[in-house]
Amino acid sequence: METTELIDLLSRGEDSRQQFKADMTNADALAAEIVAFSNTSGGRIFIGVNDDGSVHGLSGADMARLNQLVANAASQNVRPAVNPLTENVPHPNGAVMVVAVPEGFSKPYMDKNGAIWVKSGSDKRRATSREELQRLFQQAGLVHADETPVAGLSAGDVDMPYFEAFFERQFNEPLAQHSQPLPQLLINMNLMNKGQLNVAGSLLFAKAPHYAIPAFIVKAVAFVGTQIEDERYIDSRDITGKLADVFQQTLGFIAANTRATQGEQGFNSQGQAEVPRLVWEELVANALVHRDYFISAPVRVLVFADRVEIISPGHLPNNLTVENIKAGNSNMRNPILASFAAKLLPYRGLGSGLLRALRAWPQIELIDDRAGNLFEAIVVLPSALEAAGKSALHEGRT
Repeated sequence: METTELIDLLSRGEDSRQQFKADMTNADALAAEIVAFSNTSGGRIFIGVNDDGSVHGLSGADMARLNQLVANAASQNVRPAVNPLTENVPHPNGAVMVVAVPEGFSKPYMDKNGAIWVKSGSDKRRATSREELQRLFQQAGLVHADETPVAGLSAGDVDMPYFEAFFERQFNEPLAQHSQPLPQLLINMNLMNKGQLNVAGSLLFAKAPHYAIPAFIVKAVAFVGTQIEDERYIDSRDITGKLADVFQQTLGFIAANTRATQGEQGFNSQGQAEVPRLVWEELVANALVHRDYFISAPVRVLVFADRVEIISPGHLPNNLTVENIKAGNSNMRNPILASFAAKLLPYRGLGSGLLRALRAWPQIELIDDRAGNLFEAIVVLPSALEAAGKSALHEGRT
C-alpha cells in the first residue's frame, strides 16, 4: 500500500470495513476485532491511527511487538485460527501497521472464550440472536434453513391428495402400494425430522403452511405510479399456500398488473405479455427457492408503472456476487427445496435461471444488498424504455 492510498483510506473514517486503533496491547481485544471481521465481510485494522483518522505513528519496536501480537491472537485466541496479513506503511507522522483480515470460510469464528463477534457499522457486537447464529452456521454449510423442524406441523398436516399425486408422478407407483408408513417415508425424503415437518416439507406439502410459518409468504402490491404510496395502489395481496401454488399465484399477480400488447393480433385477443413469461418464472422461482428462510420476512413483489421489483430476504450466500451469478456460478442455500423445486416448478437449478432471464430480457438489474440483507431483481418495463426513448428524441430535437 502506498502512502497516498493510506492517506485516502484514513480520510474516509471508520466503517464496517476499516477500524482505527492508536495501539493494541491485549491479545483478547485484538482477537475480538479479528473475529468480527472474519464473521462479516472482512476488513482492515489500522494500528497507529487515532479515532479521528489522525496518525501518531509507530516505532520500529512497536512494529515488532505488534507483529508478534497479531500472530499470537490470530492463531491462539481465534477459533478456528485465521491468517491475517500485516503491512507496515510509511506516513509523514510515522509508520502505520495495516492488518488485513479476509472474510472467513469457516464461520462462525469465535474468541477463546467462545464469544462470536460480528461487525455492526464501524463497531462490533456479540452475535446472540438465534437467527443470526443460524445464518453464520448456514454460511459454513453446517446447517440449512430448509431442514429446520416446524413446530406444530406433523405428517397429519400433509395435503394427502396433493402428495399422493406427486408421489405417483415421481415414482410411477401409487402411494397406497408403498410399504413404509407415511412418517418414515417423509423422513426418508428429507421432509420431516424429530416428528415434525421441516421447513421444506411444510412449504412443499402442508395443507396450510402459512399458519405455522406466517412470514414465509409473498406480499405483492401494484402501485399507480413509480413510487411506493400508502393510500393509492391498484392491487394488494398476501399470497399463501404451498410453494407451487404461491409460485403460480405470484405469476398471475404480475401478469394481471403489467401490460399486454396486441401486436398484430385481433382486438379481442388477450395479447402478449410485454416481458416474456420466462423472466417472471425464473425470478419468482429464484426468490422462493433461494431466499434465506432463517429470516422471518416475506418475499416482496412490487409492481410500478415503469418496473417490477422482486425482493428476497437474505443477501447472496458466502462470497457469491452478482458478477459470479452472471458468469453462471451458484451456491445452494436450501438444498432440499432446490431438489424438489425441479419436480414441482419450472426450475432447473445449476445457476442457470438468472442467466436465462437476462438473456430473455436484458433490462434486469440485480442488487446484492449486504447491509440490508436483501437480494433484489428490478425488471425495467417496456413503458419505461419507451418513455426514455421519447425523452431522448425530444432532447435531440431541441
